[in-house]
Amino acid sequence: MTTSADQAKIPLAVYCLILGYNQCTLKLLLVKRRMVTHKNRWCVMNGFVQTDESIDQACSRMFKELTGLETVYLEQLHVFGGNYRDPSKPTISIVYFALADINKYKEQINIDYQAEWFPLKKLPKLIPCQQEMVAMTKERIRYKAARQPLLFELLPTRFTIPQVHDLYENIYNVPIDTHNFSKKLRATGLLIKLDEEDKTSKKDIHYYQLHTRNYYMQFQQSLNFMSSPDQLV
Repeated sequence: MTTSADQAKIPLAVYCLILGYNQCTLKLLLVKRRMVTHKNRWCVMNGFVQTDESIDQACSRMFKELTGLETVYLEQLHVFGGNYRDPSKPTISIVYFALADINKYKEQINIDYQAEWFPLKKLPKLIPCQQEMVAMTKERIRYKAARQPLLFELLPTRFTIPQVHDLYENIYNVPIDTHNFSKKLRATGLLIKLDEEDKTSKKDIHYYQLHTRNYYMQFQQSLNFMSSPDQLV
């Protein structure tokens, strides 16, 4: 029989799936596992909630410790029960995902964690529960990105329309008509055109930056970049 004293001893763990994007590749930041069970295997960043912090604060703390970043898109994904973190005892595990600009990522911060970016399509073999977390994160992002402009959190401060197009194709893993996508994107009012052009391109491709005010307003509306996100792989 489980007593109230036993229930109070169940630890509260937080997982943070940190996603970044560069070189036309969506990536996940993994660390080397320190626990005896599955020691030195690649795993999602995780830790316990301290007594003087909320769950959100715990996730933000771990994210900053690993990346050196503070202001990012952070969303709670799911709550798992059972022996997800430690096979020897039950743990309540709360999962978040974060979208980070890799260009701002401070590599020297993660030395103690042995952190490394891996392409989301070519991840090392993770513990089964963490594979489930990754799958749920991809599904959530695909669903929300069709309606809200959260993918801009993965882009640098200045970007080109082809970069945005490639990011959406990478997320949904389907070809997207370039002309229609560009037309929809320009119509959102999210972009501010800059005078600077991409010198690495043979075409006249301008850089843009995000219209911050319109960006936050668009979270209350529907972008409809993708018509049927539920049916996409």
